[in-house]
Amino acid sequence: MNFKIIPSVFTLANLLLGVISLILTMDNEYIISAAMILFAMILDGMDGRLARRLNATSTFGKELDSLADLVSFGVAPAILVYALEMRRLGIAGLVICIIFALCGAVRLARFNVLNISDYFVGVPITAAGSLMALIVLVGTRVAVPNIVYPVIMVLLSYLMISNIKVPKK
Repeated sequence: MNFKIIPSVFTLANLLLGVISLILTMDNEYIISAAMILFAMILDGMDGRLARRLNATSTFGKELDSLADLVSFGVAPAILVYALEMRRLGIAGLVICIIFALCGAVRLARFNVLNISDYFVGVPITAAGSLMALIVLVGTRVAVPNIVYPVIMVLLSYLMISNIKVPKK
């Protein structure tokens, strides 16, 4: 068996969970949809570690990871939050959710071209998307003011494309 494909299998599983999250959102299964995003976060953390341990890092793997991350932590959380809370804001809610996904894409593209190993520039999309999923889960258990969703989404959108340095683990 070629062990070098294992990290890509984890990356594809991350992507699969992002797609499942989108489908669950369409079926109004918001809690399970948010959980899929959080499970995708776990897989995203594992694929890079496995690639380094197995000496299987590659440009292909990095690009595949970014594509998976855009779906799982950019598009899926944006659609989830739009369907659950932001739809009530009309076009403003739609624009905020679109901006979140677009800023995530810019963040990933910038990460791929900078090749900085000591820190991240801007908040990683994985953190931003997972935080939105976590807020959805909390919001289904306790009363979260409606203003929280748009404010946090706008803030995270900005932080993803900002120049702040976020230490790597």
